[in-house]
Amino acid sequence: MPDDISLKTVVVAAKEQVSCSLGEEAAILHMRSGIYYGLDPVGARIWNLMQEPHTVEELRTAILAEYEVEPARCEGDLFALLEKLRAEGLIEVRTGGAT
Repeated sequence: MPDDISLKTVVVAAKEQVSCSLGEEAAILHMRSGIYYGLDPVGARIWNLMQEPHTVEELRTAILAEYEVEPARCEGDLFALLEKLRAEGLIEVRTGGAT
């Protein structure tokens, strides 16, 4: 498992979860733990993109194109969200280019 997530890291939603949209937000159920997680509208958009493998850079580019946010804040918030999702076992993190 890679230690650090970088812009070149590929991320994808883990298989051991189910999720659904709740308006502009999203709810995720981790099947193994039985714990529910909620995401705000921007987090839900990122989650939707991660249903297919994408690099972190691709996610950042999509969010910058769709939302009015400073690039540095976008990147920092994106890395924080991905680290939290990884810690909870909700995403798979792969090194290298997109698959």
